[in-house]
Amino acid sequence: MTNIPPPAEELRLLDAELRQLDARRAVLLRRREWLVHVLRTASAQRSVPGAGQMPPVWPVAPGAAAPRTEATAPGVQNVLLLLGGILLTVAAIAFTLVGWGHLGITGRALVLAAVTLAALSAPVWLLRRGLGSTAEAVAALGMALTVLDAYALHEVAFDGSGGLGYAAAASAVLSAAWAAYGAAAGLLVPRSDAGSPTRPDRARAGAGTAARPALRLPLPCAVVTAQVPLLLWALAVDAGPHTLTAVLLVTAAADTVVALRPAHAPVRIVGLVGVCVAGALGVLSAGWLCWSAAAPVAAARGAALLLLAAAIALAAARYAPKPEVALCASLAAGLCLVAGAGGVLRAWLPGEWTVPGCLALGIALLTAVRTPLPRPMRQGVVGASLVVQGLAVLWTLPLVAGTLLGPVALIERPWSGTPLDIRDAVFQDAAWASYATAAPLVLAAVAGVLALAERRAVRRPASGVGALVLAWAAVVVTPVVLELPYGAGLVADGAVVVVALGVAERARRGTGGPSAPALTALVLALVTSVTLALVSLATEAGTIAVLLALAALFGVASTRAGLVAFTAPAALAHATALSCAAGASAGLRPEHTALLVLVVPAVAALVAARAARAGRSAATVTVEAAGAGAALLALTLAVTDLPVLASVLALCGVVAAGTALRPERRRAGHAAAALFLLAAWVRLAAWEVTTPEAYTLPVSVAALAVGHLRRRRDPSVSSWAAHGAGLSVTLVPSLLAMWGDPHWLRPLLLGTAALAVTLVGARSRLQAPLVLGGGTLALVALHELAPYIAQVVGVLPRWAPPALAGLVLLALGATYEQRLRDARRLREALGRLH
Repeated sequence: MTNIPPPAEELRLLDAELRQLDARRAVLLRRREWLVHVLRTASAQRSVPGAGQMPPVWPVAPGAAAPRTEATAPGVQNVLLLLGGILLTVAAIAFTLVGWGHLGITGRALVLAAVTLAALSAPVWLLRRGLGSTAEAVAALGMALTVLDAYALHEVAFDGSGGLGYAAAASAVLSAAWAAYGAAAGLLVPRSDAGSPTRPDRARAGAGTAARPALRLPLPCAVVTAQVPLLLWALAVDAGPHTLTAVLLVTAAADTVVALRPAHAPVRIVGLVGVCVAGALGVLSAGWLCWSAAAPVAAARGAALLLLAAAIALAAARYAPKPEVALCASLAAGLCLVAGAGGVLRAWLPGEWTVPGCLALGIALLTAVRTPLPRPMRQGVVGASLVVQGLAVLWTLPLVAGTLLGPVALIERPWSGTPLDIRDAVFQDAAWASYATAAPLVLAAVAGVLALAERRAVRRPASGVGALVLAWAAVVVTPVVLELPYGAGLVADGAVVVVALGVAERARRGTGGPSAPALTALVLALVTSVTLALVSLATEAGTIAVLLALAALFGVASTRAGLVAFTAPAALAHATALSCAAGASAGLRPEHTALLVLVVPAVAALVAARAARAGRSAATVTVEAAGAGAALLALTLAVTDLPVLASVLALCGVVAAGTALRPERRRAGHAAAALFLLAAWVRLAAWEVTTPEAYTLPVSVAALAVGHLRRRRDPSVSSWAAHGAGLSVTLVPSLLAMWGDPHWLRPLLLGTAALAVTLVGARSRLQAPLVLGGGTLALVALHELAPYIAQVVGVLPRWAPPALAGLVLLALGATYEQRLRDARRLREALGRLH
């Protein structure tokens, strides 16, 4: 038979095996790493002509760690070459700056010429022998020496010339010389010696992509140096901001040509970075010159620079190798065109019409869709148009937000008097922006563009929703902009609510159900109604008339099956506000106004019942939520008067009880019971009743009755679930009150009640009455005997209580087994009770 070890021994064996496997795996990983390093070293040595043979590979012992290298051979070579080049460059700089004066003119020229010529010609010889990294380091040293040559030439021959002018000329010469040097190195070195490109590289080169040059540093360095000659020249001649901006844009144009050529990747990257930096600086400078100009002529000069930037961007988009680059470049071109034309318009037109003019230009860019331009360019121009339209809409947001939120200030001073006009009512506490005159036109124009896009099925239904929102915003702010009379402004906002509800119903019918346009129109109607109600707070008659009209309007709209879930709660909310306004108008106190507000929860219960019968569960929930909110408001208003609060609680309980009559809302009966109980307690508190039994006995009677009925329907229900809560509600508070009551009546009544409960529990064999009644009876007896016990304890000597306690413990210890059996029998007896 197989000998199976115990679990502990088997676990120890498994742990030992796992440790051995981990150790073996670590050894194999180290061996693999060493083999990979050996293969890479062998490959590198085979690629170098005349390299020595590989050293023999000696196996590593299984338990020994393989030698681990911290750096590769090419990496070490590059570091050494870099350090050597830096040291030689530092030495050359020190010689030029310090040791220059010790030589004559001939000596200086010969030394510099010889060192520079040697440093620039050595990379060709090194490349022919396959030493590419060394050639790159020596070429970098040679280019650094050319910079020192330029400095030395300035000190000897051009000492009197300006520093900036000479730097501009020298940088231009150096850039051209380095570019020519990089190209010449590629011609002088055969491709087989300059790195032996692989077959895929040759295929790509033949397909139109430029092959990698023999030396990688000269061409990128030449492109970097070419960024500064024009800028240095402009600074040298004290050129103005327009010339400097033109220089930046011309530099960006040259960089664009370099970035778009099929050159080596580093050259294209340097050109692309130059385009981004120089182009961004040039565009920002041109935009500032155009938009800060006070005269139209100066603005036109800045616009001409922006036009140049747009032309460069369009050329880049036309010849871009990737669609993403073409899209971004054409987007930038469109923005530059709009910015330039907008700056000229700003100088010609009043300030409030600048943004509409720019918006018109942005919308005009949409005509690019009909042009034969490539698709990425058309997308970029359309994107620029969308950006302009979005910025124009953002420009109108302060006015729209002020129109919607400004009337909130009227809550603090309702019925303060009829305003001069609707603008005075809305912007009474806020400053009016002078540019807001053209805001409705901007909103309407963008809404028209989105509506046209929606008709042509462009991003539907987002375009339709955006058009609806912007058209609504344009209509809402128009009365404020036109300074209509106060009454006319209220009528206009009311008309907006009616139209929005009509649009919502039409959209719902068109789609056969709830849709994005329908929901959007409903939300806009609700927002407008709230704003209208707030604006109407300026006058008493206006408030009551507007709230009554809104409640009736949304009530009528609730007859539509698709809108009732939104319009019915809105009608109830406006009816609640109308009740408060009517109470205030009649001079009622807040607690009496609460009785008027209670009409709304009653109506909400009826509407919810009707919606439930019609099968509209969503409407039922929203209507009941609105009714609950109105009831909570009524309770808040009545909280300062306890008798009225009791009445309000009772009426709310009636509404909840009526709701509980519906089969799906049976749980509302619990809320009704709680409200009735709270109403009774509040009434007792108003009568200054302090006896706890007056508050607890009604609860206990109701709870015991419910528990009795529940046990009759389901005999398996525990007595604790049926009677425990009802008994505890009265017994526990009465016990607490008994300990502080010096009279004899409460202990007598409580003891009698506890005895009756105990006897009922014993007769019915129920745990909860037996335990709660017996425990209460024992505590009542203890309370009654407490004075006598204290008196007896006071008479006894001090050693008697400890001695008595010791005797009790000894007796218990001697009869411990018997006491355990007695406790077990008592527990079993109680367990047999229900």
